Amino acid sequence: MANLDAIVKAYDIRGVVPDQLDAQAAYALGVSFAKFTGASAVVVAHDMRPSGPELVDAFQRGLLAHGVSVTNLGLASSDLLYYASGKLDMPGAMFTASHNPAQYNGIKCCLSGARSIGIDNGLREMKTIAAEVLAGREPALAATTGKLDHVNMLSEFADHVVRFIAGDTLRPLKIVADTANGMGGLVVPAVFDRLSAFDLEVMYGELDGTFPNHPADPLQPANQRDLQARVLAGGFDVGLAFDGDADRVFVVDELGKGMSGSTTTALLASRFLRLNSGATILYNLICSRAVPEVIGELGGTAIRTKNGHSYMKQIMAETGAVFAGEHSGHYYFADNYRADSGLIATMGVLGEMCTSRKSLSELRKPLERYASSGEINTTVADIGKVIDQIAKDYSSFDQDHLDGLTVDCGSWWFNVRPSNTEPLLRLNLEAATRDECDTQVMALLATITAQ
Repeated sequence: MANLDAIVKAYDIRGVVPDQLDAQAAYALGVSFAKFTGASAVVVAHDMRPSGPELVDAFQRGLLAHGVSVTNLGLASSDLLYYASGKLDMPGAMFTASHNPAQYNGIKCCLSGARSIGIDNGLREMKTIAAEVLAGREPALAATTGKLDHVNMLSEFADHVVRFIAGDTLRPLKIVADTANGMGGLVVPAVFDRLSAFDLEVMYGELDGTFPNHPADPLQPANQRDLQARVLAGGFDVGLAFDGDADRVFVVDELGKGMSGSTTTALLASRFLRLNSGATILYNLICSRAVPEVIGELGGTAIRTKNGHSYMKQIMAETGAVFAGEHSGHYYFADNYRADSGLIATMGVLGEMCTSRKSLSELRKPLERYASSGEINTTVADIGKVIDQIAKDYSSFDQDHLDGLTVDCGSWWFNVRPSNTEPLLRLNLEAATRDECDTQVMALLATITAQ
């Protein structure tokens, strides 16, 4: 039996198939999406996970039965779905579990124009309606069922992505992309087919939701090792690591060294500020201090935000920001309906390499100013208790609770916050030196594991 309490998260719907998410639940969620949005038509797509087609079929049956027409894109990346939602001005539902293992699936939902839906602006209402359907109290069916159309928007999406680099003077670059058997295997070649200056090699490009080569989670350094080795062995200028639904990208320089999401955010911010003088740029609160420093030095306005796409998109709309970046590898663009896209971020990085005529290792040097812990996850029984203890231990320092607890200790700072999907406490720490970073991480982990 489906478990709505377990699968409805802060930003999306996600769970193990079929134990937590099954066709019955997908149907109920389709009905709830129809009722919550009140739309006459929606766009739906899925990634390469084996459970996708059955779940999509059930979800769209719920929509059709309640009079909502469906434009089905078939296999797509999440950023392709967001593009379609913006272009068609329809709510959208993308069936994916992103970087999670093969047994998972889920739904990323958005309103028309790719406007985000989170727990505070839709998912809670959808959960309530779906629970009623599962309990046998489905709303009355529509007098006229919706219409189902199958549409391929891959070519149109690729044209859209290429516009983000078309103004640059392109130069030959050797590029290798590890798509981890995810949707990058579909969308990445489609984009690079339009960019003849670049020589692209794809690793693990076969669409296979069982992930036979390695997990589709490039945030974890272990999952970048094959790509790093290939960059060095093949003499590539840049390596690209995409997650399962290809809305995130991590970059590897020509020396085989991975680049953090913070450094990529700073690099892309530099690009957008050159193109949009004095613009507003958003960055999430676990980004390096270097990000707001770079934005300020280039005359931009830097705004710090909570983690998560729903917050980023909302504040972009409120402030008119042209770009937003998260340390986790999500990058959002005003000219992309404020939606995130790994491929558009890639175009920005490559555009900077072409315009500057510099290698990626040269471009990153002035943007990397501090030592970072990376994200350290610890399983914790009582996360609230641990955060309270840390707040007490560091009470003499400046603190805020924008997202979890952030403490500014002068030459170093840290953030601890709960995972939205697992019983984990996430620690990010940055310091002026590596020794200071390592020392303070050890002290904090001692507190976290003692509780």
